[in-house]
Amino acid sequence: MHSAPDSLRAQQLALTRSLRDPQLPGPEGIDARRLKVYQDLLFNNLHSLLSSQFPVIASLRGKHWWDAQVRAFFREHRARTPLFPELGQEFIAWLLDLEQQGRLEPPFLRELAHYEWAELALAISDVCVDRAKIDPAGDLLAGAPVLSPLAWPLAYRYPVDQLRADFQPTEPATEPCCFLLQRDSQDKVRFSRIDLLSFLLLTRLQQFPGQSGRHHLQSLAEMSAVTDVESFQRKAADLLQQLREREVILGTLRQDRPA
Repeated sequence: MHSAPDSLRAQQLALTRSLRDPQLPGPEGIDARRLKVYQDLLFNNLHSLLSSQFPVIASLRGKHWWDAQVRAFFREHRARTPLFPELGQEFIAWLLDLEQQGRLEPPFLRELAHYEWAELALAISDVCVDRAKIDPAGDLLAGAPVLSPLAWPLAYRYPVDQLRADFQPTEPATEPCCFLLQRDSQDKVRFSRIDLLSFLLLTRLQQFPGQSGRHHLQSLAEMSAVTDVESFQRKAADLLQQLREREVILGTLRQDRPA
C-alpha cells in the first residue's frame, strides 16, 4: 500500500492542528469561514460533554475561565479513546499532567475532577456480581468478607464535596477526606463521608480479597498502633456488620468443598 503523499499529509496535519487551536493557520485553499464552522462545532461538542460531566468545575470561576480550560485540554491533550463516556478520564489524565508539571491551578482541580467523574463511572458500570460464590450470612471474622464491586472507597487531600465558587482552599485539609461511593440495588448512586478506619478497612478488602475478616482487623490494629487492641477489634467487627447491612459487604467468600 502506498503512503499518502507528503503534501496531503502536511494538509491533514495543518487541518487537525487548526481544528484544535484556531490561532494556528489552516491548510492552504480552505476558506477561513468554512474552517471556523468545523472549529466551532468540535469545540462546542467537547465543551458540552465536559460541562455535563464536570458541572462543579464548570461553575468554579466563570464562563471565560472554563472556556479556556476546555480549549487548553483540546489543544494539548491527545485522547486515547473515541468513547464519549470515557472522555472524563482523558480530562483527568490531562489534569494529572498539569499537576506533575506544576501547572495545575487551582491545586485541587484534579481531585475534584476525579470526584465528579467517579459518580458517572459507577452509575454506568456494567460489572456483575457472581453471588453463587458468596455466602450472604457468612461469618465476617472467620470468613473472607466480599466487598461489593459497586462500593468504592475514595480519599482526597481536599474537601472535594465542599468545593464551589466561594470556597476554594489553596492548601490541603489536615486529614484525608474519605468517602464511600455506592450504587445500591435500585441503581441509585450516592456519596457518604466515612472515617479513616472505614476507609482503611474497605481498601484492605479491595486489595486482599481472600483474607479473613479477623486477619484484616489484626492488620489494621498493627497499622494504627492502637494500645487497646481488643476494644479496637470490637469496634471494627461492628463496622463489618454495619457494612453488610448496607450491602457494602455482600457476605463472605464461599469455600469450595472437596468432591
